[in-house]
Parts: sequence; structure tokens; C-alpha cells
Amino acid sequence: MIVAGFGCRTGTPPGSLAAALIQAAGARRIDRLAAPADRVALVAPLADALGLPLVAIAAEALAGTVTPTRSAVSLAARGTGSVAEAAALHAAGPGARLIVPRLVSPDRRATCALAEGIA
Repeated sequence: MIVAGFGCRTGTPPGSLAAALIQAAGARRIDRLAAPADRVALVAPLADALGLPLVAIAAEALAGTVTPTRSAVSLAARGTGSVAEAAALHAAGPGARLIVPRLVSPDRRATCALAEGIA
């Protein structure tokens, strides 16, 4: 199972999220999307368009998650180095591993990372 996790700014358009996903996924088949609970409304149109489930990750689950990427903005706002990486790892479940670190959309409004889980 492969999960695409997202981080994004308030008001990020669906095209930015789609661009980040295309960069991260390449030819991989994605099984579900994940985003912070307060951003699921922004990611929901993409999930609907792709026919994929969307997992909301609570803020407290993201905080303190150790990620390979360390964004100062993300650390200050969410307590983790990469929201996209943390969301993907949590949604992929225990024992998940990051397979694509955070990539940034061309307009720099969205990030996407991929994690692989067992479920």
C-alpha cells in the first residue's frame, strides 16, 4: 500500500496538489491520500477526482514526527520537519517507510511525499 501525504498552505488550489502528486508518484499506483485534519477540505477534490480515500491526520500525531526533511517553517507551524512526510507515514501505519521524500509543487504551495505500508 502506498500513501501520498500532503502539506499545503491555506487556499492552495487543487492544481498545486495534483502537480506535487505527479512529481512524487511518477508511475506508482497510489492507494490513498493523507493530509492534516485542518487541510483535508483542500485535498478532498483531488481525492474525489482520483477515486481514492483520504485520511485526516490529527495535529498532535504530526507534532514530533521525525522526518528526513527539516523545514524550519514546518517545524515552527506543525512540530515536524515535513508535514507531507509525517502525514504519509502516519496514514501508512506502523512500520511504514518513506519511499519518496517531500517534493514541492512548482508554485511552492504544496508538498507531497510517499510512504509504503503493510496494510
